[in-house]
Amino acid sequence: MSMHDDIERVLITQEEITAKVKELCATLDKDYDGKFPLVLCILKGSIPFFADLIKNMTIPLEIETIAVSSYRNGTVSGEIKLKKDIDKSVEGRHILIIEDIIDSGNTLYYLKKMLLARKPASVKICTLLDKIERREADISVDYKAFDIPDYFVVGYGLDYAEKYRNLPYVGTLSPKVYLK
Repeated sequence: MSMHDDIERVLITQEEITAKVKELCATLDKDYDGKFPLVLCILKGSIPFFADLIKNMTIPLEIETIAVSSYRNGTVSGEIKLKKDIDKSVEGRHILIIEDIIDSGNTLYYLKKMLLARKPASVKICTLLDKIERREADISVDYKAFDIPDYFVVGYGLDYAEKYRNLPYVGTLSPKVYLK
């Protein structure tokens, strides 16, 4: 059985993602020209989006990874944990955080506050998906690919119990998967 069989509906196709990544990269190249940004990938879900962005950006940049989460096995735990910090100083740097999805905003609020305490020149957020109707934290998104309704989605880095991250699109799971 294929993972694709578990998908009820494709919300955003691979082609739509590719087109939006190129559009975002043109804007990011312009906004960060001459700034040598530190582009920060939030592990694990952001990896595909992050990789596609940095491959399509044409300006000099530096990359780093961080792991911070409030999720456990597909459910929100409410507790935010820093699992892996960055290795470089961010003081005076322009930081661009790459996220897969923002819903409550609590994780990014925590992360941005932590980074701002380290005195960077700027901290901006770029997300693949924005679920604005779920927002709890006072966090703004500087760059986003897509707004989505309040669906639980998988694919293109997003998972359910560590599965489906490698789907090339974003879709909703069939209820047969999570109602077992």
